[in-house]
Amino acid sequence: MNEQAPSSALPPLVDRKTWQEAREALFAREKAHTREGDAIAAARRRLPMVEVDATIEVIGPDGPITILDVFEGRKQLIAYFHAWWPGRPAAEQCEGCTFFNSQVRELSYIHSRDATYATLSKGPYEESVRYRDFLGLDMPWYSVEKTAAQLLEGRDWQRHHLVCYARDGERVFETYYTGGRGVEVMAPTHGLLDMTVYGRQEAWEDSPGGWPQPWGDAENPEVWRTNGRPIAQWSRIEAGRSDELT
Repeated sequence: MNEQAPSSALPPLVDRKTWQEAREALFAREKAHTREGDAIAAARRRLPMVEVDATIEVIGPDGPITILDVFEGRKQLIAYFHAWWPGRPAAEQCEGCTFFNSQVRELSYIHSRDATYATLSKGPYEESVRYRDFLGLDMPWYSVEKTAAQLLEGRDWQRHHLVCYARDGERVFETYYTGGRGVEVMAPTHGLLDMTVYGRQEAWEDSPGGWPQPWGDAENPEVWRTNGRPIAQWSRIEAGRSDELT
């Protein structure tokens, strides 16, 4: 082991053999984690389901349609409930929902499994769909401003949720939902950063002393916002897109 003093905020420097041994030990833990994830997914597929009123309405580009119509004829529906702050400009809209939802781009693979992905915004349709267009997203977008409480019965409907549905003919069933960190599955950004030596660089992470963690601390409590806007908005502003919502 040819260990040298590392540079500031870097791991110890070792030879290739020592590094490979440490990597193999971690790899065994990663494989166990993957297998446990597979087992959890198998249990998820065996959950019971609950029926949802298939006539509950959402608002789309052509006006009211039913939650059944949101399936677009497919067997399954994956719906992200996007938070909305009424009357606020684009810069003040939910940075977390912007972060997660803006990373769901290529839908053809989801469609190939007979599933539809759609955003159900808790804001009015005209304002919120302009936000979608400002971000350059193209997934189906609907307003559940008046019906979110029905669709999220028994939950805090003002928080973000990722909900899965299935249908049998004209009947609709909720099969799964998650919120909080459960929606991280939508964001490959997190998974990729978790592979790096500094991780997400957020204050809550268990990292060695001296590691950069400028996000989410007392001085900078935000993790998805910079200079007063959700991070994803800045490239759109720089490209000259209008963020007017009204």
